[in-house]
Order: sequence, then structure tokens, then C-alpha cells
Amino acid sequence: MSISISVQAKDFDLGAEYDRLRSIGDGLGAIVTFTGLVRDFESRPEEPQYSRKLTTLTLQHYPEMTERLLSDIVEQALTRWSLLGVTVIHRIGSLSPNDQIVLVGVASTHRHDAFQAAEFVMDYLKTRATFWKKAHVDGQEQWLDAKHSDANAAARWDDIKHD
Repeated sequence: MSISISVQAKDFDLGAEYDRLRSIGDGLGAIVTFTGLVRDFESRPEEPQYSRKLTTLTLQHYPEMTERLLSDIVEQALTRWSLLGVTVIHRIGSLSPNDQIVLVGVASTHRHDAFQAAEFVMDYLKTRATFWKKAHVDGQEQWLDAKHSDANAAARWDDIKHD
């Protein structure tokens, strides 16, 4: 089992992280990765007409709590699906549009488990990990609230049991 969880300011190398999961070896049949990027706009799904140009996104966190919560999310994924490896990297600090902000990588024997586990980890990360985001938009700063769509995405896993 290969588990890697990191909260860091520096960028990550997607290829190197993929290669690390690929090196797991025996039984490996699928690797699914998700890389989130900082968007160049700030929007609200509940207000489609609302959109402002984002110049910087600053992320803060409470280290001990965030790392524990990320570990808990990965542990939950491991109990739901048959996984061989999980990588979670979340960046903090000041990020610009198009910067990589998050990586979720999941290795499994079968694609179904890898796809579902990667989506689960990302959905739970968006709603249960303690990151605070400050957007610098149109020359102003504002703290961003959690989105209802993220909460809805995470809530659906409460009703889904792994086969």
C-alpha cells in the first residue's frame, strides 16, 4: 500500500506523482488522477451571471487539523474501495490563475474502484478539509465560502455503499 499526503506551498510534478503510483507493481490495473487548477475567475453556481476576474488565490490552513482530516478522508476511501495507492497533494500560499492547486491520484486493480475513490476523495476534500481561501478579485480581497454544489457532491457519498 502506498499512501502519500502532502500540504505544501511548492508546486508538484504530476508526471513524477503518476510514476510513483505506477511503480506500485503487482496487481496494478488502473491509475486515476485529478489535477485542480486555479481558475482565472470567481463565480457562484447559484448566480450564473456572477463572474469576476481573479488575480490571486491565497490559501491558509491549520496544519495539524488539515493533515489529520486528509488522512481520515483517505482512510475512508480505503475502507470503501480496494486500493493499492493514494496520493493527495494540496497547495497553500499565494497562487495565480492556472497554477496547480490540488492532486488526487488513486491506484487500484480495477478502474471502477480508482474512478470512484478519486471522486470521493476530491468531494470530501472540498468539504471536510480545513482550507481557507481568499480571492483577490477586481482589486479587492474577499474570503470565499464553501459552495452548495460541493456540499451536495460530498453528501451523495453518504448514501452510496461500495459493491
